[in-house]
Amino acid sequence: MKFLHLTWSNLKRKKLRTVLTLMSVLVAFLLYGLLCAIKEALTAGVSMAGADRLIVRHKISIIQLLPQSYEARMERVPGVAAAVHQTWFGGIYQDAKNFFPVMPVNPDEFLEMYPEYGLEPSEIEAWKKTRTGAIVGRTTADRFKWKVGDRVPLFSPIWGGAGTQPNWEFDVVGIFEAGKRSTDTTQFFFRYDFFDEARREGKGQVGWYTLRIKDPNQAAEVARKVDEEFANSPAETKTEPEGVFAQGFASQIGNIGAILIAVVSAVYFTILLVAGNTMAQAVRERTEEIGVLKAMGFTNTLVMGLVLAESFLIASGGGLLGLGLAWLATSGGNPAPGLLPVFYIPGRDMVIGVALAVGLGLVAGLAPAWQAMRLEIATALRRGA
Repeated sequence: MKFLHLTWSNLKRKKLRTVLTLMSVLVAFLLYGLLCAIKEALTAGVSMAGADRLIVRHKISIIQLLPQSYEARMERVPGVAAAVHQTWFGGIYQDAKNFFPVMPVNPDEFLEMYPEYGLEPSEIEAWKKTRTGAIVGRTTADRFKWKVGDRVPLFSPIWGGAGTQPNWEFDVVGIFEAGKRSTDTTQFFFRYDFFDEARREGKGQVGWYTLRIKDPNQAAEVARKVDEEFANSPAETKTEPEGVFAQGFASQIGNIGAILIAVVSAVYFTILLVAGNTMAQAVRERTEEIGVLKAMGFTNTLVMGLVLAESFLIASGGGLLGLGLAWLATSGGNPAPGLLPVFYIPGRDMVIGVALAVGLGLVAGLAPAWQAMRLEIATALRRGA
């Protein structure tokens, strides 16, 4: 701290160069933060998956339906504590671009299986009593300015409704909040009994099942028993942990983690070269001054520390500003609520970002600092003569 003013004066000597270098680092870490938020959005299903939950789908594809009668048979499989089903509805509100996840479920068993969907007791009771009742996540409710009591028409490209009208109408009886930050609040759930009675085709069939198992350590064994239960049946099943099921969806657009690491590595390496070149040039321009400092009694270690401090201030300053801007951008809300279920930077990624900013400052300044430390007084003064 004693020589902070000296480091600050050196940074102000070439203001334009310092500002441009700092801006380069800022943009790099802003990009890092936004990429982390997008990665979290695409893999949110994996992070919020329960360790004690399994997903059972048709062995061929998830678009193939399973009989509703399977639920009771699954609950009799040793190790299974409960089973609930969901079916993809594909709801659209007013315009094709207003698309969000819509599923019919049985309210009681669904809320017991997914306690992360926070509802008031009065809203739960209203859902049980209202045949056309539906609950909607906070993100979608705010997106379309829906409130409890509204009647909402939805169009399903898959399921026709009763009569000749393609639209389904639901009464919003509850708006659920996120029990965890990674909870998807873009979803819309309505009652399966209403759905099954009103649809024209596929009656008595569901999309997939979620099972709660008694012992997460026995997940593989329970999954095997469930699939054996329905082997050689008209609708054979494939059972897997909820996290694996969600990861399968995310993997359809590629290895998101590898893509993120590749992009961030390329940007980080480029910024490392920029910051390193800036510090090397700064040391070359001050060769004579470094010689004078050493002649005045500054030790080699102190000179090295001054150069490292200068590099650290540029890198950490730009990095923290970039991360701060990324945090502000993601705190402003989901820019694409119809596509991304969540949009925030996880705490672990912010910690990694801070570590990268600090590491950048040290690595970029290491070679110039080493050069300044080894500089002989006579050589430095001769170069400046």
